[in-house]
Amino acid sequence: MLKSLSCLCLLLFAINVEAQAEHEWPQHLGPNRNGISDETDLIDSWPANGPKEVWRVTGGVGMSGLAISRGRLLTLTQNGGKQHVICLDAQTGEPIWKTPVAPEYRNGQGHGPRATPTIAGTAVFAFTGEGILVALNFSDGGILWSHNTLKEHGGKLADYGMACSPLVVGERVIVTIGAPKASVVAYETASGKLAWKSGEGDAAGYSSPALLDVGGRRQVVACTGSSVLGLAPQNGSVLWRYPYETEFNCNIATPLLHNGQVFISSGENHGSALLKLVPDGDLFGATEVWSSQGGKSVLRNEWQTSMLIDGHLYGFDNVGSAGPVTHLTCVNATTGERAWRQPRFGKGNLIAGDGKLFISTMKGELIVAEASPKQYKEIGRATVLGSTRQAPALCSGLLYLRDGREIVCVNVRRKK
Repeated sequence: MLKSLSCLCLLLFAINVEAQAEHEWPQHLGPNRNGISDETDLIDSWPANGPKEVWRVTGGVGMSGLAISRGRLLTLTQNGGKQHVICLDAQTGEPIWKTPVAPEYRNGQGHGPRATPTIAGTAVFAFTGEGILVALNFSDGGILWSHNTLKEHGGKLADYGMACSPLVVGERVIVTIGAPKASVVAYETASGKLAWKSGEGDAAGYSSPALLDVGGRRQVVACTGSSVLGLAPQNGSVLWRYPYETEFNCNIATPLLHNGQVFISSGENHGSALLKLVPDGDLFGATEVWSSQGGKSVLRNEWQTSMLIDGHLYGFDNVGSAGPVTHLTCVNATTGERAWRQPRFGKGNLIAGDGKLFISTMKGELIVAEASPKQYKEIGRATVLGSTRQAPALCSGLLYLRDGREIVCVNVRRKK
């Protein structure tokens, strides 16, 4: 009898671990780097007092996002004169380890690190505000290797700080640094040895690259400050380049895949475009399927990546550069036509799951709304923390948010 119970407990534990692994959020914008979770049974009605808070802990200064894997939450914070990678228990918020990785970073637009760490296997990869790329041991936070990428490649610090969240492709970790002969660089994950450098003459920008299947080929698609590049993951060779100049090099959103095409969007009253890749020998030419740029654009993502759900884009349209007004909007990704707009919504960031948008705002609100192209329908909202630019993270029915002081976990499972 005891043996049977023991076997049953082990089986239930294994099932629980497997279920959690299926719903991880191990990097910038989640498992597929598009902000979409495949979780179901999430909140569809608003509790009287809002979603239940599970835990709240002191974090630190910074704009780094949150990564969750195997029951652990990681982010970058700044305090005590240093930038740290911190690791917490995702269920309780209890600290597991904290590793200093660079001196403090100060900037008039906000102090501290900007990029989200990436968890890949037994390693964690982090990129600091001044461009130090560091690999750490996932289990104990020990530093495996570290590179000051700008010093090594003669790069210039971006005006608002280095903000690229590392992308791991196979045995390489990739970041955009904007050096004169190294717009994008890749290092070997195990050794830290330089694998390749690619692109010339592009400032860094603030976007994080994505691995997309476009033009019948798997490519690293990276937005620099002045263009969009398609790169071969194995050697960094430039497969195509689309000029995309934004004032102050403020290309920040991550490129998205739609029907084998690439969607890009920027703020500073710039706009968005859907690109089709046309083969040209071993290379490609990028042509516009549609473009909506300038003062009449339908979607101008400032620092937010839009959510692409069932052929529609949900995102923040930041109108104007001086005293901008921000609308929440829904756009048909195939045609570029606006489906609806919620005017003067205010600035924020978002992810999605189970047909809902999970929105964090600069007022510190958590807003949950339906992801429907028919109309904006809000499920509820509550103030949960201070002003934040970070997108939430979602893992196993728990939603994680942070600002420059605290990290908060709330339960967004559907009540049964």
